[in-house]
Amino acid sequence: MVAKRIIPCLDVKDGQVVKGINFEGLREVGDAVEMGVKYARDGADELVYLDISATQEGRRTFAALVERIALGIDIPFTVGGGIGSIEDAARLLDAGADKISVNSAAIADPSLIGRIAGKYGSQFVVVAIDAKCIDGRWTCTTHGGKRLTDVELFSWAREAQERGAGEILFTSMDHDGTRSGYADAVYARLADELTIPVIASGGAGSVKDIRRVLTEGRADAALAASIFHYGQIPIPTLKQALRAANVNVRM
Repeated sequence: MVAKRIIPCLDVKDGQVVKGINFEGLREVGDAVEMGVKYARDGADELVYLDISATQEGRRTFAALVERIALGIDIPFTVGGGIGSIEDAARLLDAGADKISVNSAAIADPSLIGRIAGKYGSQFVVVAIDAKCIDGRWTCTTHGGKRLTDVELFSWAREAQERGAGEILFTSMDHDGTRSGYADAVYARLADELTIPVIASGGAGSVKDIRRVLTEGRADAALAASIFHYGQIPIPTLKQALRAANVNVRM
């Protein structure tokens, strides 16, 4: 059985890790490289860095940061945020990222997934999906959850897989930053409908939340931010508890 992965997520703005609720009320929580080194030392399986800078200068800062991260850590890491072309992906992969994540740009131009996967391979492409449940329908959003689309979550996830995505990173915007638990039933349905790995994001507040999304939700990986950034649940403690609950994780 493939081991379940624990993945800290670091939202980066102008080189600093920040955190808020639903991408609002952001505050700095630490240095991106130093935090990545600590998480790798603590036993994180992978890292995700999301660039939430709004300016071109911020994007350039992020590309330089990726080079420093690659030199500092020895576990795989994915980078995303503002990737809208093969050239954007190439710049970050060349800087040392192991995978890139596309979101808003892929909804605007779904062929972007296949073009990146065709050049670099599906294993390099993570399609991130942010969605809200509106009147019982999971509706995809773009631009950090700020803009609603008419795209439905499950059909889009299937299309992303068909176009060459190697993984799906789904965030419930209803749960993000709330520490109220993941949308477990949604992950279970994604697991039924897809053959590629699904990373769960949005809502981690306890060991129980993570255990449930990896078992009842059948997610392949659990991504979290606040509980790690603020020391609520150290990664070694989390993994020991998951192992005790018969969840297969790497120690």
